Amino acid sequence: MAVVLFAISPLLAPGSLSSSSLDSMLPFAAVLVIASLGQTLVITQGGIDLSVPGAMALAAVFVTKIPEQTGMPLWLAVLLGLGAGLLGGLVIGLVVVRFGIAAFVASLAMNSILIGVVLHVSDGFPGSADASFSDFAVGSFLGVQNLVIIAVLCVLLLGLARSRTVVGRRFMAVGASAPAAHLLGIRSKAHQVGAYAVAGLFYALAGLLLAGYLRTPDILLGNPYQLSTIAAVVLGGSLLTGGVSSAAATAVAALFLTQLNQVVLAAGAATSMQLLVQAIVLALAVVLTRMPIKRLLRRRTS
Repeated sequence: MAVVLFAISPLLAPGSLSSSSLDSMLPFAAVLVIASLGQTLVITQGGIDLSVPGAMALAAVFVTKIPEQTGMPLWLAVLLGLGAGLLGGLVIGLVVVRFGIAAFVASLAMNSILIGVVLHVSDGFPGSADASFSDFAVGSFLGVQNLVIIAVLCVLLLGLARSRTVVGRRFMAVGASAPAAHLLGIRSKAHQVGAYAVAGLFYALAGLLLAGYLRTPDILLGNPYQLSTIAAVVLGGSLLTGGVSSAAATAVAALFLTQLNQVVLAAGAATSMQLLVQAIVLALAVVLTRMPIKRLLRRRTS
């Protein structure tokens, strides 16, 4: 699908594959990839996380408003931003797993809390990232943008961790069937809680990098990523019921969605059309991924 889109992009929007267009698209694709990796972990466990906007926005505040207001060193602000995302995800995981609260309810409530903190700390006005941090975010190494390098490293590390480590294989086993994994002696609840915690870390990293890239970001910079992360995971072939996912496939789907948004906007469509296209693509992806399951169930019952 991604290959087809890139092939027809010049026909739909001339110039959408020019070097300048790609240079402007890839950093945003990288941010979506990183945030979507977090959503992938949660969906692998059969959950859903709606706290993406809040976690990204709070992390961005830590590298914009907090240093401006307190003079906090940049390295400490970055660590606290990442820690805030991790803590928010951990709380969601504990509420969902330990207390049985629906994932969308718990994560949506956490998102409201995080947004409230952002609005309180920022007073409703954006701040600017430190110049050195911004230079890193917009910089490149050997001609490859730093954000792209970080996104690729995240995909590789997550993919290797899930397939080559004991913790990763157990994580996937829990996602496939938590009761069965528990019978094998695997601490299924710990892996489920960990999915939300590490997901929050990915959201925070995405928010930090996006804030650095934009230099003076909107205080609610994470809002467009709530639907986009879910769409990327589903388009990547992950099952909403859990157990099946791929970091690499999610990354490709995120690249597809970012290019699709660019083509829609370059074609002269309104921003509202961009959201509509995302919703349609997500709906089609859900239908297409469920069809093979239905056919398999019919064969087993026949």
